[in-house]
Amino acid sequence: MKTKKTYITTMPHHIGAFLKASECLAKLNINITRVSYNKAIDSHTLFIDAEGEEENLRKADEQLTAIGYLQTPKTEKSIVLLEFMLQDKPGSVTDVLRVINDYQLNISYISSQENGTDFQAFKMGLYVEDEKHFEAFIAEVKKLCPVRVLDYNHSEKFYDNSIFYQSFVSELVSCIGLSEDKRDSLLVNTNLVMQMLDEKGLSPYKTFESISRFAHLLAACRGDAFSPRISHHKITDNSEIILIEPPCGSNTAILKSQGEVLFIDTGYALYREEMEKLFRSLLPDYDTMKKRVYITHADVDHCGLLPLFDEIYASEDSKECLALEAKGADAYREQNPLHKPYINICKALTLYNPPTPEKVKALWPSPAEIKEPLEQTGFFDVGEMHFEVYQAKGGHLKGETVLIDYVHHIVFSGDIYINMHGLTKEQATYNQYAPVLMTSVDTDPALCAQERVAILQRLGQGNWQIFGAHGMKKDYSLQQAE
Repeated sequence: MKTKKTYITTMPHHIGAFLKASECLAKLNINITRVSYNKAIDSHTLFIDAEGEEENLRKADEQLTAIGYLQTPKTEKSIVLLEFMLQDKPGSVTDVLRVINDYQLNISYISSQENGTDFQAFKMGLYVEDEKHFEAFIAEVKKLCPVRVLDYNHSEKFYDNSIFYQSFVSELVSCIGLSEDKRDSLLVNTNLVMQMLDEKGLSPYKTFESISRFAHLLAACRGDAFSPRISHHKITDNSEIILIEPPCGSNTAILKSQGEVLFIDTGYALYREEMEKLFRSLLPDYDTMKKRVYITHADVDHCGLLPLFDEIYASEDSKECLALEAKGADAYREQNPLHKPYINICKALTLYNPPTPEKVKALWPSPAEIKEPLEQTGFFDVGEMHFEVYQAKGGHLKGETVLIDYVHHIVFSGDIYINMHGLTKEQATYNQYAPVLMTSVDTDPALCAQERVAILQRLGQGNWQIFGAHGMKKDYSLQQAE
């Protein structure tokens, strides 16, 4: 049985280097399906997608390592961008250069310009192979001037244009605290994004700046900094909705009615510990109760905590989407090759793993064809709450559903309809960067707009509470015209 694999290799600096790797794979009857190498972006890293028998791929690992292609922790380098605050006088930079020379550090980037003050910010990118050696260098150079480490993404330039991939991914891994097994996935998908941008002639700066900021925002909201907005909404004497709005990711609603509890959507897997701590504070019997959850659709920011639950309710299409992920196949968004690497980066950064397929239950069959923006497909009861279930046509994502209780005037609208004016500052910041990793919030923005209208058209007279999947609840009133 043939297997696919991506080799992340180091391109040796000699004539015929790629020929040597190609011959190695050809002799093992391994077919090369994609190659990516751009010296202007990264003069070291070559990506090779290959397909062949598993045993031959294993032999290729050994042979490529033997001829110096496969990267190992021992050979990995990085570039650090530093800013030296030098006195604006002759000889200042010379003193720093002497220390750089004494420590045998190579310079990859230099930028400086006087600014009319007594000091000049002198930026340099330095190759670093030994962390302790570099720390000794920093201690020595601080005797001459103030110095600080900068991130490459604070500028409109790629300072690290010679080993970009390793440095960029190392930043993400360090920022989130990811395990090393996520590194290769991030490397491969970062390269795929870069390759697509390069083929379209698009600048990569904004894209990778946004990915980096997205990762830093995720990290900044963890632990004690995790501060969701929590609101309680009484429906009747026996029913209540608790709305949890995390800084990043989808809301989680907890519907309590006549002793029954149902969660709706779950947010990112990255915040598992924080959310479980919160669940325990809100539900004293959380650890012993049967945990049931309903997902409005199968996006990564709504399904991160699904493995925690005993029963997962979804549309038939959403169930199929989760099943594809569980067996390692492309889910709905990844089936578009333009979206795939972005979604995979998001999944890696948020620690996503799909739930066990046996836990997922489709309570209603999906229509063979959805002709209207919104079509009624079934019913769903929780305690005294009676919901009509509507499946939308897929403007946001195939399989998306809306729950409407016409007696209590409650709507759970997923991502089709959210209260954009009710976002916290953190949520609004998150929404600036999240679309980059989704390439577009909606699969079909025009269709999604029609679906939003269709939801409101389905509501009758009275005062409604609309619980979207991001931001606070929306109060909506529809009165009879006089």
